Amino acid sequence: MGLLDGLLGNASEINAEEIRAKYSMLLVSGEKINQAYKVVRDMFLFTDRRLILVDVQGLTGKKVEYHSIPYDKITHFSIESAGNFDMEAELKIWISGMGPNPIEKTFGRNDSVYKIQSLLAEYVMR
Repeated sequence: MGLLDGLLGNASEINAEEIRAKYSMLLVSGEKINQAYKVVRDMFLFTDRRLILVDVQGLTGKKVEYHSIPYDKITHFSIESAGNFDMEAELKIWISGMGPNPIEKTFGRNDSVYKIQSLLAEYVMR
């Protein structure tokens, strides 16, 4: 991932093998990380059972929040592309039992939000 992509909030695919070792403590027995994307410091980990959102917080990045979302609990999701004057695209994910407010993630102007939306659709609609 280039510096400019990181600053703009563009997602880039990262090697799932490297991520497996780093995040093995989050996985249950037999669970595999199939694909992973990084947006600045945050990550989307697509396993064979759920979506794990890694939300790095604070200036130092030592505080990390992990959202574990089983695919069958995702009720719907949406993307909003960047417009002429809007520099950001958005992904929203609604989770059953979490109330009316979705989880929201912001992306840069490139097509990375479409890649993540496509993967999310593939896993949710199985």
